[in-house]
Amino acid sequence: MDVQIENQQHPSPVVKVTFCLGSEKHAIEYWEGIISDQLVFVKGESMGILKEYITKHNVPNDVPDDAEILSEDDDGETEKPIVKSKKIRKN
Repeated sequence: MDVQIENQQHPSPVVKVTFCLGSEKHAIEYWEGIISDQLVFVKGESMGILKEYITKHNVPNDVPDDAEILSEDDDGETEKPIVKSKKIRKN
C-alpha cells in the first residue's frame, strides 16, 4: 500500500471550520496531529467561542436587585394563601 503525501513542508489544514453567530463570523483551522486530535481541538475552540458569544449576548441590561423587589412588594404583612379543606360526609 503506497501513501503519497503532497507538499509536506506546508500542509494544508485538514480540519477547517467557519461558522456565523449573528453578525460575527468565526474560523478555526488545525492541521497538526491525527484527524481525531484535530477534531478535538476544533470542538474545544468552537465551544469556547460559543460560550463567549452566549455570555456576551445573554446579559440583561436592567436587572433590579433582590432588595428592591422585596421592598416594593413588602407592605409589612405576609399574605398566606387561603386553603379550603374538603370534608366528606358519610351517610
